[in-house]
Amino acid sequence: MVRAATMRNHSATHLMHKALRTVLGGHVVQKGSLVDADKTRFDFSHNGPLTADEIRRVEALVNHEILDNAATSAQQMSYDDAIRQGAMALFGEKYGDHVRVLGIGSSTELCGGTHVNRTGDIGLFKIVSEGGVAAGIRRVEAVTGENALALVQSLTTRVNEAAAALKVQPDEIAQRIVQVQDQVKSLEKELTLLKTRLASGQGDDLLAQAVDVHGIKVLAASLEGADVATLRQVMDKMKDKLKTAAIVLASVADGKVTLIAGVTADATSKVKAGELVNFVAQQVGGKGGGRADMAQAGGTDPSALPAALAAVGAWVGERVG
Repeated sequence: MVRAATMRNHSATHLMHKALRTVLGGHVVQKGSLVDADKTRFDFSHNGPLTADEIRRVEALVNHEILDNAATSAQQMSYDDAIRQGAMALFGEKYGDHVRVLGIGSSTELCGGTHVNRTGDIGLFKIVSEGGVAAGIRRVEAVTGENALALVQSLTTRVNEAAAALKVQPDEIAQRIVQVQDQVKSLEKELTLLKTRLASGQGDDLLAQAVDVHGIKVLAASLEGADVATLRQVMDKMKDKLKTAAIVLASVADGKVTLIAGVTADATSKVKAGELVNFVAQQVGGKGGGRADMAQAGGTDPSALPAALAAVGAWVGERVG
């Protein structure tokens, strides 16, 4: 079983090489390969990823050769004669004066390995993956025979499961996914709007928490459920309302602290937002910085946030007193 599977993969490698040259061009040359009972891995020269259409065309060419069920042939001849007759020499192989020329389907290459008797013995050919391994070198992995059948059956099962989950027929999956993506985008917009409204409501309540420190309104507070965009919106609103101010806004999500500091233009000569946000961030296990009027930071210790925010007033006082 192992020997037969390896033979199928080995023979398919020759057909795949020919198909790649047909689809991509004569510049395709083997740069390495690995064949075992599970798969064939083929490295070749090419300057970019294969498109989905190119992969389908390669698969179609190889499977067409398999369906033709042509007999393979092997001939011994001199190396020079073999090359003159169009046989391809493989990368990394060392050849003597006399070589074995393998004819399998439309492929003619120098090869001393064991192969199937007819192309139909390969059964089925399916590319599993394609990717780059070095500059100008691509790698294709493929399966044949029972392994290819198992792959197709597995993919069919997954498609049917996806269709059942989406409550559509298999050929309607792509259309349904687009619909779901549109619904998600719509819900995300609604969620953003709700967060903004919630934060704005909290912002109105925050005004009463601002304290006057030598002529500068100081506000340090945490907004529940706010993301960075929401914190920035509230920050802009607080700056407009408080006029001359130094502000720190924070939020906690998934055990992480997000901080934004803002200083109105008329106060940046005394208080720098970057220094302010870094002062708070250091107390909650983080660091940050930014411009004199706006800065952002993060931290990993939410438990220290209340004390850090409470210390903002005194920190500002030291700089403007």
